[in-house]
Amino acid sequence: MHQQVQLHPGVVLHVGADASVQFEGSRALTFRLIRVDPRRTYDGWLWLEGYVLGPTGAALQRRRIFVRRDGLRPAR
Repeated sequence: MHQQVQLHPGVVLHVGADASVQFEGSRALTFRLIRVDPRRTYDGWLWLEGYVLGPTGAALQRRRIFVRRDGLRPAR
């Protein structure tokens, strides 16, 4: 079992298939968190706001994504 990533502004995450099937394979993201939406949703799922990062670490796009909390991993 993986240890949960601490979610705070500025943390950089790998968002892949474990977080949601929409981020499987080549659609996986490196994502710098701005904030976690505090509204309640399905158990274990979250709305996150942040930036998709490119290979150099530069922000490419601001996005809001819906993911499984347990599927988030720290970026390497």
